[in-house]
Amino acid sequence: MDVELRAPRVGEVEVVAELKAVVMRDDLERLGRYDEVRVRQRLRDEFSEVYSSVIVRGEDIVGSLTVRPYGGGLKVEHLYLDPRHQGRGIGSRVLREVLARADAEGVDVRLTVLRGSAVRGLYERYGFVVEDEDPIDVHMVRVPAASA
Repeated sequence: MDVELRAPRVGEVEVVAELKAVVMRDDLERLGRYDEVRVRQRLRDEFSEVYSSVIVRGEDIVGSLTVRPYGGGLKVEHLYLDPRHQGRGIGSRVLREVLARADAEGVDVRLTVLRGSAVRGLYERYGFVVEDEDPIDVHMVRVPAASA
């Protein structure tokens, strides 16, 4: 698979904001939470030159990833893949890299998914369990493999 993570370039936050809007639209509409402006602005506000990466295939951006330090562990804040590239193992590959880092550091990984989102199954396959949930979000955690 010829994909790689790289640092975002100037202006690519807009590409990633649009990607998020496309990826999240169905789930947010199902929950009555879709807002054309807000979905993009939240990504812009949280995008980080330090913690965010773009997932590229050749010269094309096919996804994005943001992982920040959080409470002594890591938090996956954004992992989005262009729908045309979903189901090809790219998300699993990227997630495995994050989890390998967490295991090497001996730290938990946390993330949040929207209630009813199909991506929850991916995270459960990699050992994430529900830590807490509310009417909109499901907060999940995965402990390091060595202490699981």
